[in-house]
Amino acid sequence: MADKKAYPLRISADIIEAVQAWANDELRSVNAQIEYVLRDALRKAGRLKIDKTTTREDSEAEQG
Repeated sequence: MADKKAYPLRISADIIEAVQAWANDELRSVNAQIEYVLRDALRKAGRLKIDKTTTREDSEAEQG
């Protein structure tokens, strides 16, 4: 499993509420949702390569 780092994040209440609703819809925690969105954006920008830690769901999202 990839190493994880804790990082404090300041975020507006409106954004965190929207992320919470989105996470709930996809049965994820807010933390997992934020990581998913960031990973997807980084991959689309060519700043993160797909590796063995990529989940099936991530691969499907990339194709869809």
